[in-house]
Amino acid sequence: MIAGQPDKAPSEEPRSALAGILALLVHIVFIALLVFGFNWKDRPPEGMIVELWQDLSQPVQPPVVKTTPPPPAQPKQQPKPAPEPKSEPKPEPTKAKPAPINVAPPPPKKPDIELKDKTEKPKPVQEAPKPDPEEQKKKEQEKAEAERLKREQEAQKQRELEAQKKRELEEQKKREQEEQKKREQEEQRKRELEAQQKREQEEKARLEAQQAAARAQIASEIGKYKAMILAKIKSRIVMPPDLPGNPVTEFNVTLLPGGDILDVRLRKSSGYPAFDSAVERAILLSKPLPLPPDPALFNEFRNLHVTVHYLE
Repeated sequence: MIAGQPDKAPSEEPRSALAGILALLVHIVFIALLVFGFNWKDRPPEGMIVELWQDLSQPVQPPVVKTTPPPPAQPKQQPKPAPEPKSEPKPEPTKAKPAPINVAPPPPKKPDIELKDKTEKPKPVQEAPKPDPEEQKKKEQEKAEAERLKREQEAQKQRELEAQKKRELEEQKKREQEEQKKREQEEQRKRELEAQQKREQEEKARLEAQQAAARAQIASEIGKYKAMILAKIKSRIVMPPDLPGNPVTEFNVTLLPGGDILDVRLRKSSGYPAFDSAVERAILLSKPLPLPPDPALFNEFRNLHVTVHYLE
């Protein structure tokens, strides 16, 4: 023994024995966990109870129940080592004793069999809840109200379609009436135009008839006075005797208003100067020649053509 150091052998022996006891307890607990993990789930599955419902007015969906797997078995907590009995330390004036270091053993591994049993455990069947009469009655009322609203909407839509169809028929009838009125107006204008054209044609024909009658009257008046002029001239001719055939002589006579003679010229000789001279003297002796009272007709007598036959 070295001088100056205390004796440690008596205090270290109880601690070594205690450490050996704790190691033995840990091994026993570990072996027990292994054995218990293999055998604690070995039991038959529980039976299932199913209720059947018939004649339901409306199927009720069972509520989805979320099942959570049971939590994994926690390993038993290792017992804490018993506190060491305190021994009265001997006074050591020179050096304090070191505190003992306790090392905890590692946690044991979870067995695979336990996880397999947890996954294969059948889920409990949730019983179907019984239908609530109040809830069912409320749903039926809501369904009836929805059907009533749908019928009202369909009826409203049908009324709107009928009203639209009626408006379209009225508009079509109005368009037809307007078209009929336009056709009648067109026909009326056409009849008026035809009547106007007919009146114009009648008026034109009447005017033409009046003009023709006036022209005929004028021609008759002109012919009448020309005949009177020729008769007056013939009444003053001294015919030469024994002229062969029926010779004809023509003269151009220029008259003045009132019947006076301005000029007498031979236009075509009869071939017998005696007959020509006798007619010229008779024209000069017949002045003033008879003229119509209408001054507008004087232009027809201003340049008068006189033809005289021997035997007429």
